[in-house]
Amino acid sequence: MSKREDIEKKTEELILPILDELEFELFDIEYVKEGQDYYLRAYIDKDGGITIDDCVAVSRKMNELLDEHDFIKEQYIFEVSSPGLGRPLKKDNDFDRSIGKRIEVHTFAKINGCKEFEGELISHDKNSFTINNDSEEITFDKKNVSLVRLAFDF
Repeated sequence: MSKREDIEKKTEELILPILDELEFELFDIEYVKEGQDYYLRAYIDKDGGITIDDCVAVSRKMNELLDEHDFIKEQYIFEVSSPGLGRPLKKDNDFDRSIGKRIEVHTFAKINGCKEFEGELISHDKNSFTINNDSEEITFDKKNVSLVRLAFDF
């Protein structure tokens, strides 16, 4: 397991009881370096959406645990936020919640001359998912997809 994966796993173990208590859901944890700074980010969600007050509540409780366990050697910035409107679908739970919703799909290689698709997510399994793009059903192998996210219109 890489250092990044280890930090993300330990962070997830610490934050899950907090989220369970508040009836929030963990969307994702990421530990990344951007420029000179390291960031540890927790993306959380709940029915009806996450507020700033929700993020603050989780951040305060989590900061205490991060200080207590002190398992990250580098200085870092801890952030808690919502995954946002155009959230990527990464885990099975993300796909489960998105059945019946419009999603965007970006592929690594062209399929029938296109690398970008949009349609209603109608099913998924461990290795693939299927959308209805208003004219046909298209099944994608997850390993051939660079990005899947909820579609939104302005």
